[in-house]
Amino acid sequence: MTTIPVRGNPTRGLTTATFAFFAGLTTIVLYGVAGPSFKDSLGLTGGHLGLMLAAPHLSKSLLRIPFGAWVDQVGGRLPFLILLGLSSLGLIGVATTLLLTLPDGLDSSYYNLFVLFGVLGGAGGATFSVGVPQTSYWFPRHEQGWALGVYAGVGNIGPGVFNLLIPVLIASVGLAAAYSAWAAFMLVALLVYAATAVDPYVFQLLRRGHPLEGARDEARALGQEVFPSGSALGSLAAAARLPRTWALVLLYTVSFGGGFTALTAWFPTYWNEFHHFGMIGAGAMAAVFTVYGSLIRVPGGSMSDRLGGEVVAVASFLVMALGSILLAVASGPALAFLGMMVLGTGMGVANAAIFKLVPAYVPSAVGGASGLIGGIGGLGTIAILPVLGAFTDHYGHIGYARGYSVFIVLSLLCAIGAALLSIRRPPAQEPVTPDAGEAGGTPPASAASAARSTS
Repeated sequence: MTTIPVRGNPTRGLTTATFAFFAGLTTIVLYGVAGPSFKDSLGLTGGHLGLMLAAPHLSKSLLRIPFGAWVDQVGGRLPFLILLGLSSLGLIGVATTLLLTLPDGLDSSYYNLFVLFGVLGGAGGATFSVGVPQTSYWFPRHEQGWALGVYAGVGNIGPGVFNLLIPVLIASVGLAAAYSAWAAFMLVALLVYAATAVDPYVFQLLRRGHPLEGARDEARALGQEVFPSGSALGSLAAAARLPRTWALVLLYTVSFGGGFTALTAWFPTYWNEFHHFGMIGAGAMAAVFTVYGSLIRVPGGSMSDRLGGEVVAVASFLVMALGSILLAVASGPALAFLGMMVLGTGMGVANAAIFKLVPAYVPSAVGGASGLIGGIGGLGTIAILPVLGAFTDHYGHIGYARGYSVFIVLSLLCAIGAALLSIRRPPAQEPVTPDAGEAGGTPPASAASAARSTS
């Protein structure tokens, strides 16, 4: 047992990472909740609206790669703080612009400025790839599916909550005040995380002067089982060399990075324009999808622990295809709602299954793999949102339904890919070189218990 005091425990690590991810991810719907208002005020086409909705997803995706890998070098606390700070600046920019231009001065000349602030605000969405390795390093292997399911499931309800809350605020206090409140929330979240978060044991020991191997031994005695490589570039390179990483990139792109997050931003416009719901009603429908699809990741993670991530992924992508078919043919709200919920079920469970596989497939470079998967996969949103908008420009009103045909094709392709991936599943523990950072063996039960009670 280490003689150097360390702070925190797995529960605290999971709670703070989930909270930071919850706050940061709200920005992926930065404009989606008020999409109809911005479309009218700025005079946007469907394609231009899609690009504006996608702006936060650009930084969300690109920043996930370096920041996810950076966790393997410095821990997750500092990357979380930087990303939440950038996101706060973006929201302050949006709120300030609205305060200075409304009610009569907002027009198309501000479009590029809002895109710029959207890119800056979207940095908060990159917290996803920071929290995955941060959580993985706190928990033993046999609890990875559950812990990551809680992290991703609870954290992902942030966009749903704001899809519901912001339209209510807009209706009651106006657009500028609503975004001002959002900016204030982000600043408070930044301060709360700064005051409560700590890094996993090995990072604390390294900062206190322990050599790498000594820090691993000390942390292993406390119950830590999964360890970083210690190098951001090394973690990225190690993950990139494995074909399994790129297979997971594809599956994540469709299930979450280009799928779930795109629909989270698109559904308010879909329900408003296609089914003629008011802003609050459309936001509520989008919130139901986001919250449900996020929370179902928790049982999805436990299911993946029991049945295996590959099996659960195949079944989930088939469910996604079914939900997409229902949305593509639905002309009324009842069938569309059913399709949305079926699609959300498949997306949520599939994503839990995918991140159950990350520590198993890439055990020595979880941060690098999370960065590549979250970053490159997240770029799918930037492609999908304009495509959905282009369907409406080309087909007119019915294009809001026909656009979901994109998800039918992608879901079926991923079901085949997940099935092929299961044929050559890696062993539970792969041998790695000492400098890759993977620890072998399971700590004694007493050590694990002591780690969980450490304050």
